[in-house]
Order: sequence, then structure tokens, then C-alpha cells
Amino acid sequence: MLKTEFPKIGIRPTIDGRRRGIRESLEEQTMQMAKSAAELIESTLKYPDGTPVKTVIADTTIGGVHEAAMCKAKFDKENVCGTLTVTPCWCYGSETMDMSKDLPHAIWGFNGTERPGAVYLAAVLAAHTQKGIPAFGIYGEDVQDADDTSIPEDVKEKIIRYAKAAYAVGIMHNKAYLSIGNVAMGIGGSIADADFFQDYLGMRNEYVDMSEIVRRWDEKIYDEKEFKKALAWAKEYTPVGKDVYNEDDPNKFTDEEKEEQLEKCVKMYMIAKDLMDGNTTLADLGFKEESEGHYAIAAGFQGQRQWTDHFPNGDYMETMMNSQYDWNGIHAPHVFATENDSLNGTTMLFNYLLTNTPQIFADVRTFWSADAIERVSGTKLTGLAANGFLHLSNSGAQTVDATGQEKIDGKPAIKPFYDLTEDEAKANLDKTRWVPANIGYFRGGGFSSNYVTEGGPDGMPVTMARVNLVKGVGPELQIAEGYAVDLPENVFNVVNDRTDPGWPSTFFVPKLTGKGAFKSVYDVMNNWGANHGAISYGHIGADLITLASILRIPVNMHNVDEDKIFRPRSWASLGTENLEAADFNACKAFGPLYD
Repeated sequence: MLKTEFPKIGIRPTIDGRRRGIRESLEEQTMQMAKSAAELIESTLKYPDGTPVKTVIADTTIGGVHEAAMCKAKFDKENVCGTLTVTPCWCYGSETMDMSKDLPHAIWGFNGTERPGAVYLAAVLAAHTQKGIPAFGIYGEDVQDADDTSIPEDVKEKIIRYAKAAYAVGIMHNKAYLSIGNVAMGIGGSIADADFFQDYLGMRNEYVDMSEIVRRWDEKIYDEKEFKKALAWAKEYTPVGKDVYNEDDPNKFTDEEKEEQLEKCVKMYMIAKDLMDGNTTLADLGFKEESEGHYAIAAGFQGQRQWTDHFPNGDYMETMMNSQYDWNGIHAPHVFATENDSLNGTTMLFNYLLTNTPQIFADVRTFWSADAIERVSGTKLTGLAANGFLHLSNSGAQTVDATGQEKIDGKPAIKPFYDLTEDEAKANLDKTRWVPANIGYFRGGGFSSNYVTEGGPDGMPVTMARVNLVKGVGPELQIAEGYAVDLPENVFNVVNDRTDPGWPSTFFVPKLTGKGAFKSVYDVMNNWGANHGAISYGHIGADLITLASILRIPVNMHNVDEDKIFRPRSWASLGTENLEAADFNACKAFGPLYD
């Protein structure tokens, strides 16, 4: 994981500025609201490295423009990535608001009858909308007593949802997406769009040719001592298995050639980390420039075909980059896209920053209806899969953390690295085979990870998402919450044998709503915007919607309950009946966050 200074949420306690009794009577209550909000955020959320997130509170309550400016100056020094304004009372809206256009803002107005916090909330939100600086409005449903310092559950939920998204925005800002190679097999998502990254995400694009890996092989621009340790670990924990594809192929590789390929695959993994993060050891070897890396928070590898027609494929590297365990023990994963699909890599990054969990990169490969399954297997599906499922699979480049061996409350899960046990990490690898690549696809050899995601009796809750670019519109986000499910053994065997039996598989059932793109499982597949999807543990659709609204990326397809949707109040000014249309109109009206 890229070493970086993490951003903070800035908390702004605003107050009625009238002295000689009014302001003085509100000072303690107002500052206590700020402290309560800070405690809630810091005790609930963690940065990707597992440490508690940080907040910073203004030095004084804010009763006017001078104190607002002093607060802004402090926040600029403290690397603030979003603001939360809190108040129990009336304040002077445009005099106390934060005018920063490139930061997300939220305002919590206390619902109490003694002082009109709700009136200020409405007034300042109107000012935000009028000035084109969208802000989230937070207002508890139930009236509280003036001396009640607790935070209602509905307010907590909105504060945390906003804070998660604001931290994600801040962590992405000024980082890079690194393309190792270029466009893979004409896939549109691997045409990295610099304007999208710059205007919407505040990121830059970095590029290296795949020949950089060969240069580092040949010139030994890697840690030789670590390589020996890594290779020994790989032979023990990721041993090459049976060659299921190429048994009868006269061009199949010898065991010696496979051994050489494994060495190259391990080096590729090491080099990819160095390219993203940098590595001070390289400076000691005389490679100062290479030691600095590309400050990349996400990356992708082209692979096919210019690389894979001659060299071992990138599956081993990509799997291990997206996983949380290797010869250095348990660690944070990277975000690393197959086929340099930068749009799927972006979606993986969104998911990761909202959950701190490793991501599944997969082809949205096949829709299997219940009738089709019964026809080919003789088995009628029941339970979650009764209406059919989507087979998510790629060539073996997805995180091994998705085997289902990690458990929460005894159920299959995908955990952040800081909650992962050594036994779970090893169990993931025990459940994973490493299959020599199909040389029909990959002439240069290599190895694919192979496992099936275990869903358990209740299914593993997951969310599949995808950013797509639409000419004339810009980016759009698709979201499908659902479950990874288990199949009866005979059904699995039929399905697996009809595709690629050496690749990893996740069987996904989206939640259906009976309307739009979620009328049926088929409709989800039929409306999906690309051949890839990013799959995260948990039902995180509401968090993704909030994040997308901050970045001004409209959501064109989702199955999130309406009462969970949390967007800036300005969105209501563009429509309250058709929320999808209002989202598109708002994103167009306010424009990208960094444009």
C-alpha cells in the first residue's frame, strides 16, 4: 500500500454571532456537538492502513466571516479533505459557510425546539445551492432536548456515510493511476482517459511501457535478497499444479520452463509493487530514480496480447497485488486492474477506499437462467439462485481473499488486512490452485489462480459496480448489490466445464426490485455497461452513491433502497420525483469536483 499522509475531516462549529448573552449561552453546546461528531467519526472509521481516521476541529466556534477564514486557514494546513459544519442554533449562513468548491461539505443542524438549528440548516444549504457549492444536509428525524448531547442513530448513519466518502475523495486526491502498458485487445476501459482522472478524481496519469519489466529483469533492478525469499515462499504456498489445459498440446512447456516462468512471475509482482509504491532498497542499489515509484494508488497491466504472446501472463502478479498475504506476511492489498481496464480499476479503488477490503476483478461472463441450468444439469435451482445467476470469472487475476475462508460471525467474508488472521490467510492459499495458463490464450505461459468463492448457506453479501464513460455525458456508475452463492456440485461441474475450468469463479445473484434493470437477473446482465465488474464484500451501494455524488458521477443503475440514498441537498432542487434524472441533471449542472 502506498505510504502517504492521510487527510482529515474538518469540523466547523458555527454559532449565532450576537454577543452580550446569545453567543455566550451557546458556546459550550456548540463546541460539544463538534467534539461528539469528531469522536463518532474517529471511533468508527479507519484509514486503509488500519489506523483510526483523524478529524480536526476549528479553534473557536464560527460566528462570522473572520472566524470562518481563520478556520479555513487552519484546515488548509491540516490536509482537510471535507468539512462537517455542526450547529444547535441559528447562524448567519453565507458569513459562516465554507466557500471551498473543491471540497465536499456537510452540515448537521440540531433538531431542537429551543434554538432553530433547522432554520440555519435550510438557509445555509440554500446558500450553498445558490453559489454552486453542493452540501449534504443532516437533520435528525426526532426532536431532542437542548441539553441532549447524544447523536441520534439516523444522524450517525448520515455522518458516517458522508465521512467515508469524503475520506475516499481525499485519499485519491493528487495520487496517480499507473498504466503498465496500454490498451489490451481493444477494451475501451483500458484507454485511460486523463481528463476523467484529472477532472473527476483529482488524480494524474502515469505510464510505463511493459518493456520496463524486462529492463528491470535484465538489469536486476529489484531486491535480489527479497527475491530469493519470495521464490522460496511461492514454491511452498503457491505451488504450480496440474497442467489441465495443455496435456495433449505438443507445444506445452516443460517443468524447467515452468520453473523459469514462476521466477519471472514472482519478479513481476515485486516490480509492480516497486513501480507503484517505490522502494528505498533500489536507491541503495544505485537506482535512485526507480526507487521513487509513481505515487500510484491504483494501477493496471495491459498484458494481452503484446506481452502474453511471448512472456508469462500477468495473472500471478495481479492476483498477489490484489491479495493481502505473501512472504512478508499479512499486509494491505493494492488496487490492480487486469488488462489495464482503468475504469474497472477506478471502481475497485472506490470500493476499496469505502471498505478497506481487497477487490474482485472479474468478467461479467455469463447469465445462467434457472431453465438453462435445469436443461443442462437436470437440477432445479432453489434459494437465492432460484431465478438464475451471473457467472463472474476471469483468467485468474482476482484476489485470493475471495475464497470465502475468511469469516465474520462464522460466515464467509472478505476482511480488511488488519482483521485477518494468519490461519485465514493460509486457508485462502490452501483453497487456491495455481494452474499453468492455457497456451491457446497465453502463448508465453504463466499461471492462473483457481478457486470458487464460497457463499455459505445465506450467501456472501457483495456489491458489483462499474464506472463507464459515455460520450457527451462523461462517467456513469452502475451498482448491483447481491450475494455470492454456492451451487450444487453437479451444477457447478456443468457450468465450470462449459467455460474455463482453470479460472476462479464467483456465482453472483443480484437483489431484484421488480423494476427497471432489476426486474430479473437477465436484465442486470443485459444492462451492464461493460465486460468487467468490480466486486466488493458487503452491501455498499449507498456509500457508492454518496461518493459518486461528491465526484459528480451520476448513477444510471442501482438497487439500493431509496431511504438509504444520501446526496447533497442541492439535488432536490433538480427534481424530487425521478431521482435518477435529478442525479444526472445535478451532476451536469455542478460539473466535476476538480474541473
